[in-house]
Amino acid sequence: MAATPQNPATPRRKVSRHRGEGQWAAGHFTPLNGNEQFKKDDDGLNVRTRIETIYSKRGFDSIDPNDLRGRMRWWGLYTQRKPGIDGGKTAILEPEELDDKYFMLRVRIDGGRLTTRQLRVIGEISQEFARGTADITDRQNVQYHWIRVEDVPEIWERLEAVGLSTTEACGDTPRVIIGSPVAGIAADEIIDGTPAMEEISRRIIGNPAFSNLPRKFKSAISGSPLLDVAHEINDIAFVGVRHPEHGPGFDLWVGGGLSTNPKIGQRLGAWVPLDEVADVYEGVISIFRDYGYRRLRTRARLKFLLADWGTEKFRQVLEDEYLKRKLVDGPAPDQPVARWRDHVGVHQQNDGRYYVGFAPRVGRVDGTTLTKIADLAEAHGSGRVRTTVEQKMIVLDVTEEQVDSLVAGLEALDLTVNPSPFRRGTMACTGIEYCKLAIVETKARGSLLIDELERRIPEFDEPITININGCPNACARIQVADIGLKGQLMLNDQGEQVEGYQVHLGGALGLEAGFGRKVRGLKVTADELPDYVERVLTRFQEEREDGERFAAWVTRASEEALS
Repeated sequence: MAATPQNPATPRRKVSRHRGEGQWAAGHFTPLNGNEQFKKDDDGLNVRTRIETIYSKRGFDSIDPNDLRGRMRWWGLYTQRKPGIDGGKTAILEPEELDDKYFMLRVRIDGGRLTTRQLRVIGEISQEFARGTADITDRQNVQYHWIRVEDVPEIWERLEAVGLSTTEACGDTPRVIIGSPVAGIAADEIIDGTPAMEEISRRIIGNPAFSNLPRKFKSAISGSPLLDVAHEINDIAFVGVRHPEHGPGFDLWVGGGLSTNPKIGQRLGAWVPLDEVADVYEGVISIFRDYGYRRLRTRARLKFLLADWGTEKFRQVLEDEYLKRKLVDGPAPDQPVARWRDHVGVHQQNDGRYYVGFAPRVGRVDGTTLTKIADLAEAHGSGRVRTTVEQKMIVLDVTEEQVDSLVAGLEALDLTVNPSPFRRGTMACTGIEYCKLAIVETKARGSLLIDELERRIPEFDEPITININGCPNACARIQVADIGLKGQLMLNDQGEQVEGYQVHLGGALGLEAGFGRKVRGLKVTADELPDYVERVLTRFQEEREDGERFAAWVTRASEEALS
């Protein structure tokens, strides 16, 4: 068939190359946004040399903007919020207007595993360089504030001397691997994932082959039947199960995550033995690197790829292109029997000794307290402590004779081993005090809420989770809390703009995992928060059926009862 001649009078339609979703595996390597450009220009891991040789010597004003608000995250550094900027300006000011000349620095603590020597060094750094700050996060890390760039090299030297680091604690990287804080010691443990965690760290963390991901990559490994690592909301999770033929191993989950588009992770239906966990982890993170969506930051998490592919295709690509073998089909994990998964209290270990879990207030501690905890742990245990994904801590290896003395020492530091449900179940993100994304205050408000609820309804004894977030990004997991509070600005009865929260009710992990219910128009000002929570919990007490959980009551309660 002859070609039709082109009419010279007809304008030629411009043909542009389709960029797709920015997937490397599809040949879309051209940077598609500013983040992809600075990552292409220089690997984030390389900024350490500039921090040590230039920025720490010349000061904050010498830092290149792409390092300051980009690559420095690869070493756990975020600029913190300039004091005095209210939440109404969070979204309208330029980054340089929000930046203070100080940093948040995140210490990476894989599996929450610490020695008392390491904990003491963390406490000493807090006192010397961070104005005493040291918050325990819900991913088992410790975060400092008020860090000067001039002090960062010495901080690194001290941390690394005891086997700690800040490598890839932030950024588009494989973040901290959260793990069961009682791995290897719990009497009811299905399997100890520690060897797999150590092998993943050895292969992946700080490896340039995995230091440029589309977005952050969150991981979890636990062999505890309590399902104690929030596996449902991680990009990848390995959950302890017993295969009827092959014995203990892990059930593989992928694609979980919260923020403004929350997704519960999905099972791939695969059973993974302990010695293959690192291989499977490497395969999944490679899929994310190669097939992940880089065009838009808002679609760059693994959960979006999984939603488009489905679990069957994801598993097939993992097996055929990366593992080069089939995975074994396996069972789902059992539902946990216990309602609390934070390991607070006194519990017997598999060796007859005890571990003792205790509850700081909304994860807020300080350097002096951390050094005192190290002293107590050394005096009463073997020198091992753990952080948890609920902003709690645990002292391991305590003999029966020493339990009471340790408990008394912790209580003297206001670190209670027998907390109220409110002290035990309330979490809060960093909030407007330091975070540039935040709109409202969180930590102090959470602490005040605990006090008010303990005073007003002291008889309340049901497990309850109250998660407070300063913005929509859900660092404090608001969508999966019994009561989730998302910070926002609102008008009070006098028409004044004040801090407040959108309320999510009835979210859960573990037991019937799902997202909380949003009642139409349900918002509460910060000042009214204690009244509201007291009111809704009192109604729950009055209306609940025998043994009914708060989340189950929420699903059937009227909007009036929840308001």
